[in-house]
Amino acid sequence: MRFSKVLLALVVALVAFALVAPAAMAAKPSVDKWKPAFDYSKAKYKIKVSNVSHPAIKGVYAGFAIRDALWKATNGQIYFEYLPFSMLGGEVEVLNQLQMGAIQGMAVSSVASTNLGPRMGLVNLPFLVNSYEKLDKFIANKKLFQHFLDGMEHQGIMGLDVTAYGRYGWATTIPVKNIADAKKVKFRIAEAAVNKLLYKAWGFNPVVMPWPDVPTALKQGVITGLDHTLIVCYLTKKFEVAKNFTPVNYAQGLFIWIFNQKWFKSLPADLQTTFKKVVNEQCAIYRNECKAQEAAAKKGAMEKSGVKFWDLSAADLETLRVQGNVVHQQFAKEIGPQYLGEVQKLLGYKITRDMGAKK
Repeated sequence: MRFSKVLLALVVALVAFALVAPAAMAAKPSVDKWKPAFDYSKAKYKIKVSNVSHPAIKGVYAGFAIRDALWKATNGQIYFEYLPFSMLGGEVEVLNQLQMGAIQGMAVSSVASTNLGPRMGLVNLPFLVNSYEKLDKFIANKKLFQHFLDGMEHQGIMGLDVTAYGRYGWATTIPVKNIADAKKVKFRIAEAAVNKLLYKAWGFNPVVMPWPDVPTALKQGVITGLDHTLIVCYLTKKFEVAKNFTPVNYAQGLFIWIFNQKWFKSLPADLQTTFKKVVNEQCAIYRNECKAQEAAAKKGAMEKSGVKFWDLSAADLETLRVQGNVVHQQFAKEIGPQYLGEVQKLLGYKITRDMGAKK
């Protein structure tokens, strides 16, 4: 009898654990820390806006700044419900939701934007918009920048501005000091056409994977490296596993703030003007903070996470640039050859005969 009671208690405990544990393990990230300081229940217009990453990144936090500034500028007429942390799903999934009108906005990463706007792959082309100075120069040219932002217009989606999340490099579990080392790494890359073409041109070993799947894959060794920025790797704790970083700086990571055009046009004209103005103002503020955040992330990665930094030689960087030019050529049709040529000229990207010869 005593044994039966013990057995029954054990079974009850196991059942309770089975019911509670999955819920605990499936706990979603919370935005409670960034709750609005106002009552939005009576807002006339409500908008849901998604992002995959962490608000500790200045370019991601911009969404909360837009929310608060928009509330003030519209006298409480528009509530901008901002949901980072992949709370609405991975980027490809959310892009589809946005296109269908299930949500109204998204800060999409530049690497994923090509799924609905191939022209937006422009900023992912290697060694083109790959510095803060070049990004500023590109944005300052209103004609060329607006053409970039209009890359999803045919999908019923409008682009308003960009924020940044740093320059791309490699976070790896083994030191990568040269191209030969890089070829030993299983790099996670985004679900994006430009990245697939680039890693093929480089002859590396990429694994295409949604961002929410990365932490588990990295811990289990499914991947041994990340193609991402220093800021993102540091703030999302990827350096707990990957203790090396090689700053290739071949591209500038951007979040493109895009919105469902039908929803936007449903707003009164004065609110449309205010909406654009607020998004532009806040994006400019938080975009300008990216460079300082990258420097702080490097210091923190070295001092707090014990990350070692490795620089590729000038010869290796030139090899990557030469090989990467194939991507410029192959993607020119998607972007528009004339448009691409104008941006290349603006930013000083030179295509020489030697590049083809070295390939």
